[in-house]
Amino acid sequence: MKPTLLLSILALATAPTFTSAAEEEGFVPMFNGRDLSGWVNANCAPETWSIKDGVVSCTGTPTGAMRTEKQYENFILECEWRHLSSGGNSGVFIWGSPISAPGVPFLRGIEVQVLDHGYMKHADPKKPRWFTTHGDVFPIHGATMEPHGEHNGQRSFPSEERSKPTPEWNHYRITGNNGTLTLAVNGKVVSGGDKCFWRKGYLALESEGAPVEFRNVRIKELPSTGATAADSAPLDQGWKHLYNGIDLRGWKVPAGAEARWVAANWNLKLISGQPTAPLWSQIEIADGEYIADFQLPKDADLTRACAGLCVRGQSAPAVLIGSGTAPIVFGADKIKPGRWYRVRLTLEGTKATATLTEPQEANPQVVEGKLEGAAKGPVGVADFGGAVSFANFFVRER
Repeated sequence: MKPTLLLSILALATAPTFTSAAEEEGFVPMFNGRDLSGWVNANCAPETWSIKDGVVSCTGTPTGAMRTEKQYENFILECEWRHLSSGGNSGVFIWGSPISAPGVPFLRGIEVQVLDHGYMKHADPKKPRWFTTHGDVFPIHGATMEPHGEHNGQRSFPSEERSKPTPEWNHYRITGNNGTLTLAVNGKVVSGGDKCFWRKGYLALESEGAPVEFRNVRIKELPSTGATAADSAPLDQGWKHLYNGIDLRGWKVPAGAEARWVAANWNLKLISGQPTAPLWSQIEIADGEYIADFQLPKDADLTRACAGLCVRGQSAPAVLIGSGTAPIVFGADKIKPGRWYRVRLTLEGTKATATLTEPQEANPQVVEGKLEGAAKGPVGVADFGGAVSFANFFVRER
């Protein structure tokens, strides 16, 4: 027998085998093979996610996520994935939030890492290990977990190195039950954690800088173990994301400011220059809510107006960051330049209520104010001439 033929036979004989959905009762496909029905584009561009020949395809741009329409509590999730470039990065989010967490493009939840071996070139062999490319499991952006096995902080490292490099396919079997999460990579459980918080929420696939594909994504739901509202991610309230991470589709850029509003992945940057009119959404709302994250430069001068959120087509800001006059003002005593903040503005007739939070901050600052002018119109971002980074624009109308 020729050596090459012998090696091929041995490879087939030792290759891991997996139970198909047809062989195990209760599994249902999570994609119909034709379109993205049942899934929500949380914060990516329309073209980021697509179905090609029955395969879920992600461009990797911008960084963000596509999540399920419904929440899941206990389940077994199976999928196959492969990166199309060396060092590609992605993930599967478990028990996640409906929209991205403050100051980041990621959903809050437990991440099951989907990382190609080429990414290891970024690791410093002189420093303690802080990631692998073989199936790490870890909580992100406010979620918590007690990791299994070897770990760094709350990050569970795999007990074996079982994943295969691009362009080969890998198989994941993720089991979540009563707050315990386990990951099997190519046929064997290698990582996970207990006491996950939350333990009910949305499932999501991640876009993070490189093209990636998923196929044979299926799920088997397991009996509930009584997750309460406190144990669960917030339910989606009909949020619509306004910024796609690639360009300013859906916005009206004021004349003279075209070069100053720069789409920079999940950030939308305002470059310093001559002040102009606000940047307006094409969507109009009356009563409802408007979310926006912002970050001022470290040298920002909070004795002047630095940033502002406008509503109902009124150029005068409803929320002002810095010094000045507006229905709601968050001044120097509330803001530290260089940090990310989230403003959540609730509109009810002439009443406006804004909450200001830092990422993972448990006690938001709340300020109320009175609105004047039109009852309905677009939402926008004020331009005072200074540099500001924005992200995570969401609206919902009541």
